[in-house]
Amino acid sequence: MRSFFKVLLLTTWVISSQSYSESEFPVLTGPYLGQNPPSLTAEVFAPGIVSTEVFEAFGVFTPDMQEFYFVRGDKENKKHNLLVIRNIDNRWIKSVVGPRKGEPFITPDGKTMHLGRRYIERTSNGWSEVKNLGAPYQDMPIMRLTASSKGTYFFDKASRDGVIRYSKIVEGKRTEPEVLGPEINSGKLTAHPYIAPDESYLIWDSEKEGGYGESDLYISFREEDGSWGSAINFGSGVNSEVDDAFGNVTPDGKYLFFYRDVSPGNLDIYWVSAEIITQLKDIYFKK
Repeated sequence: MRSFFKVLLLTTWVISSQSYSESEFPVLTGPYLGQNPPSLTAEVFAPGIVSTEVFEAFGVFTPDMQEFYFVRGDKENKKHNLLVIRNIDNRWIKSVVGPRKGEPFITPDGKTMHLGRRYIERTSNGWSEVKNLGAPYQDMPIMRLTASSKGTYFFDKASRDGVIRYSKIVEGKRTEPEVLGPEINSGKLTAHPYIAPDESYLIWDSEKEGGYGESDLYISFREEDGSWGSAINFGSGVNSEVDDAFGNVTPDGKYLFFYRDVSPGNLDIYWVSAEIITQLKDIYFKK
């Protein structure tokens, strides 16, 4: 069963790495929180700093790569907070934004952070109060909503037979949500879409026959006629025998981030070179 159904039931936790208290937060300088970049095999992101012995998921950078947002739970996963680590004068500083309101996604222009059916907007003083997207989204149990540079929404619903939908902007008006085809919506527990800013590919997670374990990360490339290509599993460099989910590519296009359900009560954030996307694209279009 997927992490977003299990998390309400988790009461145990397992220590998997060193972690730092607020007073011990290390000096971090350089890009990506000063971490050594991975290659084509996924690695834990910032072990002991971001990824610790508890629930950490939904890691996203702002377009300028100067802020990293993620959600962390407590040891019993009864309380989740949205945290940010900001690069201030070439040193990364951590702070708590507030209680979790959804699964964060920051738009390509950096002006909006979507939180499922809610959102906040960037202001001169920081982020605005939480707002509601309104009808028809306000009545949908959306977990993750992402948007392209064109403003097209791609989003899921928190249900066992969930599917991914999209909504475009046509002549200045948003269209009614439509369900994507079977290329995307096959298997079960299809969720957590990430749309590339130029809409050239879509990443999501699902449980499918022939996968590596529970949920796996998949990608589909846009065909020349605008249709979506068949689902491609990211392979063993990314997917594992447990839940791998919530994929998103850094705004600079260099790394794929996702979370892995490492053990009961312990989700960690992983990253891998986005060169894997280029390789899969080359293989797909050479068929």
